[in-house]
Amino acid sequence: MLKIGILGGGQLGKMLLQAAANYPVETFVLENDTECPAAHLCHHFTKGDIKDFEAVYNFGKGLDALTIEIENVNVEALEKLEAEGVKIYPKPSVLKTIKNKILQKQYYQQHQIPTAEFIVTNSFNELTQQEKFLPAVHKIGEGGYDGKGVQLLKTTEDISKGFNAPAVLEKMVAIHKEIAQMIAINAKGETALYPPVEMLFDPVLNLLDYQLCPAELSTQTLYKVEAIALSVVRNFSSPGIFAVEMFVDKNGDVSVNETAPRVHNSGHHTIEAHYSSQFDMLWRIMLGYPLGNTEAILPSIMVNIVGADGFSGDVKYEGLEEVLTIENAFVHLYGKKQTKPGRKMGHVTILSKEKQELIHQSNKVKRTLLPKA
Repeated sequence: MLKIGILGGGQLGKMLLQAAANYPVETFVLENDTECPAAHLCHHFTKGDIKDFEAVYNFGKGLDALTIEIENVNVEALEKLEAEGVKIYPKPSVLKTIKNKILQKQYYQQHQIPTAEFIVTNSFNELTQQEKFLPAVHKIGEGGYDGKGVQLLKTTEDISKGFNAPAVLEKMVAIHKEIAQMIAINAKGETALYPPVEMLFDPVLNLLDYQLCPAELSTQTLYKVEAIALSVVRNFSSPGIFAVEMFVDKNGDVSVNETAPRVHNSGHHTIEAHYSSQFDMLWRIMLGYPLGNTEAILPSIMVNIVGADGFSGDVKYEGLEEVLTIENAFVHLYGKKQTKPGRKMGHVTILSKEKQELIHQSNKVKRTLLPKA
Protein backbone atom coordinates (compact mmCIF):
# COMPACT_ATOMS: atom_id res chain seq x y z
CA MET A 1 0.00 0.00 0.00
CA LEU A 2 1.44 3.38 -1.00
CA LYS A 3 2.14 5.98 1.70
CA ILE A 4 1.07 9.42 0.52
CA GLY A 5 1.36 12.67 2.46
CA ILE A 6 -0.59 15.95 2.21
CA LEU A 7 1.10 19.23 3.13
CA GLY A 8 -1.63 21.27 4.79
CA GLY A 9 -4.70 20.17 6.72
CA GLY A 10 -7.44 22.62 5.71
CA GLN A 11 -10.71 21.87 3.92
CA LEU A 12 -8.95 20.78 0.71
CA GLY A 13 -6.97 18.22 2.72
CA LYS A 14 -10.18 17.06 4.38
CA MET A 15 -11.98 16.53 1.06
CA LEU A 16 -8.92 14.77 -0.39
CA LEU A 17 -8.98 12.38 2.55
CA GLN A 18 -12.71 11.74 2.13
CA ALA A 19 -11.95 10.59 -1.46
CA ALA A 20 -8.87 8.60 -0.31
CA ALA A 21 -11.14 6.35 1.76
CA ASN A 22 -12.15 4.64 -1.52
CA TYR A 23 -8.60 3.54 -2.36
CA PRO A 24 -5.83 1.33 -0.91
CA VAL A 25 -3.59 4.13 0.39
CA GLU A 26 -2.08 5.07 3.75
CA THR A 27 -2.52 8.80 4.37
CA PHE A 28 -0.30 11.28 6.24
CA VAL A 29 -0.94 14.98 7.00
CA LEU A 30 1.50 17.72 8.08
CA GLU A 31 -0.12 20.79 9.63
CA ASN A 32 0.57 23.11 12.57
CA ASP A 33 -3.00 23.01 13.91
CA THR A 34 -3.99 19.73 15.62
CA GLU A 35 -7.67 20.77 15.31
CA CYS A 36 -7.53 21.43 11.55
CA PRO A 37 -10.30 19.98 9.30
CA ALA A 38 -8.08 17.13 8.01
CA ALA A 39 -6.52 16.10 11.34
CA HIS A 40 -8.98 13.34 12.25
CA LEU A 41 -9.45 11.77 8.81
CA CYS A 42 -5.86 10.75 7.99
CA HIS A 43 -4.11 7.61 9.20
CA HIS A 44 -1.14 9.60 10.57
CA PHE A 45 -1.07 13.25 11.66
CA THR A 46 2.18 15.19 12.20
CA LYS A 47 2.17 18.60 13.85
CA GLY A 48 4.58 20.85 11.98
CA ASP A 49 5.03 23.93 9.81
CA ILE A 50 4.66 23.27 6.06
CA LYS A 51 6.95 26.29 5.41
CA ASP A 52 9.80 24.81 7.49
CA PHE A 53 12.53 22.88 5.62
CA GLU A 54 13.21 20.31 8.39
CA ALA A 55 9.53 19.71 9.13
CA VAL A 56 8.68 19.06 5.45
CA TYR A 57 11.81 17.00 4.76
CA ASN A 58 11.43 14.78 7.84
CA PHE A 59 7.70 14.32 7.15
CA GLY A 60 8.25 13.33 3.51
CA LYS A 61 11.36 11.16 3.60
CA GLY A 62 9.55 7.93 4.56
CA LEU A 63 6.71 8.39 2.05
CA ASP A 64 6.14 7.28 -1.54
CA ALA A 65 4.55 10.55 -2.65
CA LEU A 66 3.49 14.00 -1.47
CA THR A 67 0.91 16.52 -2.59
CA ILE A 68 -0.10 19.99 -1.40
CA GLU A 69 -3.31 21.77 -0.53
CA ILE A 70 -1.74 25.25 -0.56
CA GLU A 71 1.21 26.61 -2.58
CA ASN A 72 2.90 28.24 0.39
CA VAL A 73 5.12 25.26 1.28
CA ASN A 74 8.88 24.75 1.60
CA VAL A 75 9.90 24.01 -2.00
CA GLU A 76 13.59 23.41 -1.16
CA ALA A 77 12.61 20.44 1.06
CA LEU A 78 10.43 19.09 -1.75
CA GLU A 79 13.33 19.40 -4.22
CA LYS A 80 15.55 17.36 -1.89
CA LEU A 81 12.83 14.73 -1.41
CA GLU A 82 12.27 14.54 -5.17
CA ALA A 83 16.02 14.01 -5.72
CA GLU A 84 15.82 11.13 -3.20
CA GLY A 85 13.00 9.42 -5.10
CA VAL A 86 9.81 10.71 -3.44
CA LYS A 87 7.19 11.60 -6.08
CA ILE A 88 5.82 15.13 -5.68
CA TYR A 89 2.45 16.18 -7.20
CA PRO A 90 2.92 18.66 -8.78
CA LYS A 91 6.71 18.75 -9.24
CA PRO A 92 8.63 21.29 -7.11
CA SER A 93 9.65 23.12 -10.31
CA VAL A 94 5.96 23.93 -10.91
CA LEU A 95 5.43 25.11 -7.33
CA LYS A 96 8.47 27.37 -7.59
CA THR A 97 6.99 29.06 -10.65
CA ILE A 98 3.42 29.30 -9.39
CA LYS A 99 3.90 30.36 -5.77
CA ASN A 100 5.65 33.52 -6.98
CA LYS A 101 3.23 35.73 -8.94
CA ILE A 102 6.15 37.38 -10.79
CA LEU A 103 7.60 34.07 -12.01
CA GLN A 104 4.09 32.87 -12.87
CA LYS A 105 3.44 35.88 -15.14
CA GLN A 106 6.87 35.51 -16.74
CA TYR A 107 6.08 31.83 -17.40
CA TYR A 108 2.96 32.82 -19.40
CA GLN A 109 4.97 35.41 -21.31
CA GLN A 110 7.77 32.92 -22.06
CA HIS A 111 5.33 30.33 -23.46
CA GLN A 112 3.24 32.87 -25.44
CA ILE A 113 0.20 32.19 -23.26
CA PRO A 114 -2.18 35.18 -23.44
CA THR A 115 -2.22 37.14 -20.16
CA ALA A 116 -2.76 40.75 -19.14
CA GLU A 117 0.12 43.19 -19.74
CA PHE A 118 2.22 43.61 -16.60
CA ILE A 119 5.17 45.38 -14.98
CA VAL A 120 7.27 44.03 -12.09
CA THR A 121 7.64 46.47 -9.18
CA ASN A 122 10.25 45.65 -6.52
CA SER A 123 9.32 48.40 -4.04
CA PHE A 124 6.68 50.98 -3.24
CA ASN A 125 8.98 53.62 -4.71
CA GLU A 126 8.99 51.79 -8.07
CA LEU A 127 5.20 51.53 -7.94
CA THR A 128 4.81 55.32 -7.53
CA GLN A 129 6.55 55.78 -10.90
CA GLN A 130 3.90 53.75 -12.74
CA GLU A 131 0.95 56.17 -12.66
CA LYS A 132 0.56 55.98 -16.45
CA PHE A 133 0.01 52.19 -16.23
CA LEU A 134 -3.19 52.58 -14.15
CA PRO A 135 -5.90 51.31 -13.85
CA ALA A 136 -4.12 48.15 -12.73
CA VAL A 137 -4.11 45.34 -10.16
CA HIS A 138 -1.17 45.08 -7.75
CA LYS A 139 -0.41 41.50 -6.65
CA ILE A 140 2.24 40.74 -4.05
CA GLY A 141 4.89 38.30 -5.38
CA GLU A 142 4.68 35.74 -2.58
CA GLY A 143 2.29 34.92 0.26
CA GLY A 144 -1.04 36.22 -1.06
CA TYR A 145 -4.16 33.98 -1.01
CA ASP A 146 -7.97 34.20 -1.05
CA GLY A 147 -7.98 37.83 -2.15
CA LYS A 148 -5.26 38.84 0.35
CA GLY A 149 -2.18 40.38 -1.25
CA VAL A 150 -4.21 41.90 -4.11
CA GLN A 151 -5.06 45.60 -4.45
CA LEU A 152 -7.06 47.35 -7.18
CA LEU A 153 -5.32 50.59 -8.15
CA LYS A 154 -7.77 52.53 -10.30
CA THR A 155 -6.49 56.08 -9.74
CA THR A 156 -3.34 57.84 -8.51
CA GLU A 157 -4.94 58.13 -5.04
CA ASP A 158 -5.08 54.31 -4.81
CA ILE A 159 -1.29 53.91 -5.18
CA SER A 160 -0.87 54.23 -1.39
CA LYS A 161 -2.65 50.83 -1.05
CA GLY A 162 0.13 49.08 -3.04
CA PHE A 163 2.87 46.81 -1.66
CA ASN A 164 6.40 47.77 -0.65
CA ALA A 165 7.70 44.37 -1.78
CA PRO A 166 8.35 42.56 -5.08
CA ALA A 167 4.99 42.47 -6.86
CA VAL A 168 3.26 42.39 -10.22
CA LEU A 169 1.39 45.42 -11.53
CA GLU A 170 -1.11 44.02 -13.99
CA LYS A 171 -3.15 46.05 -16.47
CA MET A 172 -6.84 45.90 -15.56
CA VAL A 173 -8.74 43.82 -18.12
CA ALA A 174 -12.33 44.59 -19.16
CA ILE A 175 -13.80 41.29 -17.95
CA HIS A 176 -16.99 39.92 -19.46
CA LYS A 177 -16.72 36.55 -17.70
CA GLU A 178 -14.33 34.92 -15.28
CA ILE A 179 -13.79 31.25 -16.06
CA ALA A 180 -11.97 28.42 -14.30
CA GLN A 181 -10.87 25.25 -16.07
CA MET A 182 -9.82 22.20 -14.04
CA ILE A 183 -7.35 19.91 -15.85
CA ALA A 184 -5.86 16.60 -14.74
CA ILE A 185 -2.65 15.22 -16.20
CA ASN A 186 -1.13 11.85 -15.34
CA ALA A 187 2.45 10.55 -15.42
CA LYS A 188 1.98 9.39 -19.04
CA GLY A 189 1.00 12.92 -20.10
CA GLU A 190 -2.66 11.97 -20.68
CA THR A 191 -5.10 14.77 -19.85
CA ALA A 192 -8.71 15.02 -18.69
CA LEU A 193 -10.60 18.33 -18.81
CA TYR A 194 -13.58 19.21 -16.65
CA PRO A 195 -16.21 21.51 -18.21
CA PRO A 196 -15.20 25.13 -17.49
CA VAL A 197 -17.09 26.93 -14.72
CA GLU A 198 -18.19 30.55 -14.54
CA MET A 199 -17.11 32.30 -11.36
CA LEU A 200 -18.95 35.14 -9.68
CA PHE A 201 -17.09 37.05 -6.97
CA ASP A 202 -17.97 38.94 -3.81
CA PRO A 203 -16.68 42.44 -4.71
CA VAL A 204 -15.97 43.30 -1.05
CA LEU A 205 -14.10 40.17 0.09
CA ASN A 206 -12.64 39.38 -3.38
CA LEU A 207 -13.64 35.77 -2.60
CA LEU A 208 -15.54 33.39 -4.84
CA ASP A 209 -19.26 33.92 -4.19
CA TYR A 210 -20.67 31.16 -6.35
CA GLN A 211 -19.90 29.38 -9.57
CA LEU A 212 -21.98 27.89 -12.32
CA CYS A 213 -21.14 24.73 -14.26
CA PRO A 214 -21.05 24.54 -17.20
CA ALA A 215 -20.06 28.13 -18.04
CA GLU A 216 -22.15 29.72 -20.79
CA LEU A 217 -19.64 30.14 -23.61
CA SER A 218 -19.84 30.09 -27.39
CA THR A 219 -18.26 27.01 -28.99
CA GLN A 220 -15.43 29.17 -30.34
CA THR A 221 -14.65 30.66 -26.90
CA LEU A 222 -14.88 27.22 -25.25
CA TYR A 223 -12.23 25.91 -27.68
CA LYS A 224 -9.98 28.88 -26.82
CA VAL A 225 -10.43 28.32 -23.08
CA GLU A 226 -9.56 24.63 -23.37
CA ALA A 227 -6.59 25.18 -25.71
CA ILE A 228 -5.08 27.91 -23.51
CA ALA A 229 -5.59 25.92 -20.29
CA LEU A 230 -3.97 22.87 -21.90
CA SER A 231 -0.95 24.90 -23.01
CA VAL A 232 -0.50 26.22 -19.44
CA VAL A 233 -0.52 22.70 -18.00
CA ARG A 234 1.45 20.91 -20.76
CA ASN A 235 4.37 23.34 -20.41
CA PHE A 236 4.69 22.49 -16.70
CA SER A 237 5.65 18.91 -17.67
CA SER A 238 4.25 17.62 -14.39
CA PRO A 239 1.47 15.23 -13.42
CA GLY A 240 -1.17 16.63 -11.07
CA ILE A 241 -4.43 18.55 -11.09
CA PHE A 242 -4.55 22.23 -12.01
CA ALA A 243 -7.11 25.04 -11.90
CA VAL A 244 -6.48 27.60 -14.64
CA GLU A 245 -8.37 30.85 -13.99
CA MET A 246 -9.09 32.92 -17.10
CA PHE A 247 -10.77 36.15 -18.19
CA VAL A 248 -13.05 36.33 -21.22
CA ASP A 249 -13.64 39.81 -22.68
CA LYS A 250 -16.64 41.07 -24.69
CA ASN A 251 -14.98 39.97 -27.97
CA GLY A 252 -14.55 36.39 -26.73
CA ASP A 253 -10.79 36.78 -26.31
CA VAL A 254 -9.33 34.72 -23.47
CA SER A 255 -6.39 35.50 -21.17
CA VAL A 256 -4.97 33.64 -18.16
CA ASN A 257 -5.32 35.29 -14.76
CA GLU A 258 -3.54 32.70 -12.62
CA THR A 259 -3.10 28.97 -12.06
CA ALA A 260 -3.42 26.85 -8.92
CA PRO A 261 -1.37 23.60 -9.04
CA ARG A 262 -3.75 21.63 -6.84
CA VAL A 263 -7.35 20.80 -6.03
CA HIS A 264 -9.21 24.09 -5.93
CA ASN A 265 -12.33 25.93 -4.79
CA SER A 266 -13.50 26.10 -8.41
CA GLY A 267 -13.68 22.27 -8.53
CA HIS A 268 -15.70 21.56 -5.36
CA HIS A 269 -18.94 21.04 -7.30
CA THR A 270 -17.37 17.98 -8.96
CA ILE A 271 -17.92 15.93 -5.78
CA GLU A 272 -21.64 15.48 -6.52
CA ALA A 273 -22.06 16.96 -10.01
CA HIS A 274 -19.44 14.91 -11.93
CA TYR A 275 -18.66 11.19 -12.24
CA SER A 276 -15.09 11.62 -10.97
CA SER A 277 -14.49 14.52 -8.57
CA GLN A 278 -11.30 16.60 -8.62
CA PHE A 279 -10.29 14.85 -5.37
CA ASP A 280 -10.93 11.37 -6.76
CA MET A 281 -8.97 12.36 -9.87
CA LEU A 282 -5.86 13.39 -7.93
CA TRP A 283 -5.77 10.01 -6.11
CA ARG A 284 -6.09 8.22 -9.46
CA ILE A 285 -3.07 10.20 -10.73
CA MET A 286 -0.94 9.62 -7.61
CA LEU A 287 -1.82 5.92 -7.38
CA GLY A 288 -1.24 5.30 -11.09
CA TYR A 289 -4.87 4.42 -11.90
CA PRO A 290 -6.72 5.41 -15.12
CA LEU A 291 -7.99 9.00 -15.27
CA GLY A 292 -11.64 9.37 -14.22
CA ASN A 293 -14.69 10.53 -16.17
CA THR A 294 -14.97 14.34 -15.97
CA GLU A 295 -18.45 14.60 -17.50
CA ALA A 296 -21.18 16.38 -15.57
CA ILE A 297 -24.06 14.30 -14.24
CA LEU A 298 -26.18 17.48 -14.06
CA PRO A 299 -25.54 21.22 -14.29
CA SER A 300 -24.59 22.67 -10.90
CA ILE A 301 -23.96 25.76 -8.86
CA MET A 302 -21.65 25.98 -5.85
CA VAL A 303 -22.01 28.54 -3.08
CA ASN A 304 -19.22 29.34 -0.63
CA ILE A 305 -20.39 29.57 2.99
CA VAL A 306 -18.32 32.28 4.67
CA GLY A 307 -18.32 33.63 8.22
CA ALA A 308 -21.08 36.20 8.77
CA ASP A 309 -20.14 39.84 9.38
CA GLY A 310 -19.77 40.87 12.99
CA PHE A 311 -19.31 37.35 14.37
CA SER A 312 -16.07 35.85 15.69
CA GLY A 313 -15.77 32.85 18.00
CA ASP A 314 -17.17 29.33 18.37
CA VAL A 315 -19.30 28.68 15.30
CA LYS A 316 -23.06 28.02 15.27
CA TYR A 317 -24.79 27.43 11.92
CA GLU A 318 -27.98 29.39 11.49
CA GLY A 319 -30.40 28.12 8.82
CA LEU A 320 -28.79 24.70 8.33
CA GLU A 321 -32.04 22.74 8.66
CA GLU A 322 -33.80 24.96 6.13
CA VAL A 323 -31.00 24.52 3.57
CA LEU A 324 -31.11 20.73 4.07
CA THR A 325 -34.74 20.75 2.84
CA ILE A 326 -33.64 22.01 -0.62
CA GLU A 327 -33.81 19.20 -3.17
CA ASN A 328 -30.47 18.25 -4.71
CA ALA A 329 -28.53 20.51 -2.33
CA PHE A 330 -25.37 19.01 -0.81
CA VAL A 331 -23.95 20.69 2.27
CA HIS A 332 -20.24 20.51 3.13
CA LEU A 333 -19.20 22.04 6.44
CA TYR A 334 -15.44 22.03 6.86
CA GLY A 335 -15.32 21.39 10.60
CA LYS A 336 -13.62 24.67 11.54
CA LYS A 337 -14.47 25.35 15.17
CA GLN A 338 -13.98 29.13 15.00
CA THR A 339 -15.76 31.52 12.66
CA LYS A 340 -14.74 35.04 11.71
CA PRO A 341 -16.07 37.46 9.06
CA GLY A 342 -15.23 36.28 5.55
CA ARG A 343 -13.63 32.97 6.61
CA LYS A 344 -14.48 29.99 4.37
CA MET A 345 -16.54 27.67 6.58
CA GLY A 346 -18.12 25.38 3.99
CA HIS A 347 -19.83 25.16 0.64
CA VAL A 348 -23.15 23.99 -0.78
CA THR A 349 -23.54 22.42 -4.24
CA ILE A 350 -26.95 22.40 -5.92
CA LEU A 351 -27.82 20.30 -8.99
CA SER A 352 -30.58 21.07 -11.49
CA LYS A 353 -31.23 21.08 -15.23
CA GLU A 354 -32.69 24.59 -14.91
CA LYS A 355 -30.25 27.51 -14.68
CA GLN A 356 -32.87 29.81 -13.09
CA GLU A 357 -33.53 27.21 -10.41
CA LEU A 358 -29.80 26.96 -9.67
CA ILE A 359 -29.49 30.73 -9.26
CA HIS A 360 -32.68 30.98 -7.21
CA GLN A 361 -31.62 28.21 -4.80
CA SER A 362 -28.05 29.51 -4.51
CA ASN A 363 -29.35 32.95 -3.48
CA LYS A 364 -31.60 31.24 -0.92
CA VAL A 365 -28.58 29.35 0.50
CA LYS A 366 -26.54 32.56 0.66
CA ARG A 367 -29.30 34.33 2.63
CA THR A 368 -30.17 31.36 4.89
CA LEU A 369 -27.03 29.45 5.93
CA LEU A 370 -24.99 31.79 8.12
CA PRO A 371 -22.02 30.82 10.29
CA LYS A 372 -22.41 32.89 13.46
CA ALA A 373 -20.86 32.82 16.89
